[in-house]
Amino acid sequence: MFFTGTKLSDLSKASVITILGGFISIGLAFYFFVELAGEVLEEEKFAVDKWATDVVMAIRTGGLGTFFGWVTELGSVRWIVIASIILAIYLLLSSLFSRWVLVYFAVNMLGISALTKVLKVSFERSRPEVLAEYDGTGFSFPSGHSTGAITYYGFLIYLVVSSSLSKQWKWGLNLFLGLVILLIGISRVYLGVHYLTDIAAGFTFGLAWLLVCISALEVTLWNQRRRQKGGK
Repeated sequence: MFFTGTKLSDLSKASVITILGGFISIGLAFYFFVELAGEVLEEEKFAVDKWATDVVMAIRTGGLGTFFGWVTELGSVRWIVIASIILAIYLLLSSLFSRWVLVYFAVNMLGISALTKVLKVSFERSRPEVLAEYDGTGFSFPSGHSTGAITYYGFLIYLVVSSSLSKQWKWGLNLFLGLVILLIGISRVYLGVHYLTDIAAGFTFGLAWLLVCISALEVTLWNQRRRQKGGK
């Protein structure tokens, strides 16, 4: 997908779908986030947050606590930074991908980190519980674990889709990565360090930013392919 075709008619269906789907999703995500953020600023109490808390209290066990304690680390700043460095090195050394993939991956991760910090300080929403053990300190809205997870693992999903792997492997890997993203969000609510609306906002905002970066990357790669063809 990265180096095939140079004419508009040669632009892959996956690229077209990604770009169009990206802009549509960005609009919907932005609308949802703005609505939710506005209510948070007004200090609204959400019934869905209470419902989620009640569900957690009803199913809470020692085993689940241990499981989600491990899962939540997959979305921690420390792990996401380490995993991002590993992926960046792979993209830098790999001959399979354009260097633009590395550039936009860096923009994706550095951008969401900065934006999440700005939003947290802007809304100043207190956490349901402060637990340093699970990175449950600072402000709550939106969830940093959620924004980080969906942008990092979401970019991995994009790379898998773009790869030459068989459909079976693509489906299997991407279903696994999607499950990891979902479980990280659930873990934050289960451990009591975030409200469900923090997770929803984090996923929504993170997905919007991810799709912006992927859409821009696809356009850049297409222009690169067009220039390369024109230079021959």
